[in-house]
Amino acid sequence: MTRLSVSLQVIQLQLCTINIVKTFKRYLGISSFLWGLQRKHNIVLPGKVSPTLEVPDSIFKPQYVTQKLSVTKAPPDAEVKSPKQIEGMRKTCSIAASLLKFAGSLIKVGMTTDELDKAVHAECLSKGAYPSPLLYQGYPKSICTSVNNVVCHGIPDDRRLLDGDIICVDITVFYDGYHGDTSATFLVGSVAGEMCHLVEVARQCRDAGIAVCRPKARFSEIGWAVSNCAESAGYSVVPEFCGHGIGEYFHGPPDIIHVAYDDDAEMEEGMTFTIEPIICMGSPEIRILQDGWTAVTTDNSWSAQFEHTVLVTRSGVEVLTT
Repeated sequence: MTRLSVSLQVIQLQLCTINIVKTFKRYLGISSFLWGLQRKHNIVLPGKVSPTLEVPDSIFKPQYVTQKLSVTKAPPDAEVKSPKQIEGMRKTCSIAASLLKFAGSLIKVGMTTDELDKAVHAECLSKGAYPSPLLYQGYPKSICTSVNNVVCHGIPDDRRLLDGDIICVDITVFYDGYHGDTSATFLVGSVAGEMCHLVEVARQCRDAGIAVCRPKARFSEIGWAVSNCAESAGYSVVPEFCGHGIGEYFHGPPDIIHVAYDDDAEMEEGMTFTIEPIICMGSPEIRILQDGWTAVTTDNSWSAQFEHTVLVTRSGVEVLTT
């Protein structure tokens, strides 16, 4: 799960990219209308959301649940974790990674995202972990499921997955005082080659961002690496959603911006944060639906996302959610 956080500078830079994309579309004679007409049967709209699932008292819960806070307080600056904290993060991230693999094994044509949420919820509890999204700022489910034109934060509902869909499953868990966050986009049934390519490039964009991480590297290098990877494939990066610091808090500094920008802030050994770029086939412009969570592309083009929680180490970087 990502947090909405963008600087004015980043918005200005991304607007240049948006204008280039629009010009390119006009040149090719492609319009949002034609895209929507072609993909109408797979454009996703919110369905019926079932009641929020229960969590037993025996499961250790984050403060925003037990104290009914909007968020758990995070440090004011990017935190350098102690060895004890890092060990706690490794355990939690391992659970998150196993749940993502579990979710991927269940995905099939005809199942609902609500069914997927219930299965992952039960599996999470069986491991003694709390599903972090549940009740975070009022979010009603245990995972996020973003299908096709849904950029992120899709709420699981009664819509059935169709042959040819793609679905991003975003999983965060809270275990023994620490959060671990990861996501991946999965193929549903027989998926068109152009969509498979989008998914593969989204994976490559995340990995390009991870590859630049090391002590003394600038956080802005992540944005440049992701943008270069996406643009070389003819895709765009959604600027509104960024990665984030993570630990005993769900979201905290630093903000990990996935578009090209200039900033001198540097990584330090012991920092943990997420890298989670969202890659679009069309315009990166998005809108938030009436549920207050679901973000969709304004032109109904499809998007894909992959995410890892990483640790900056003395020699480079360690992916914790593997």
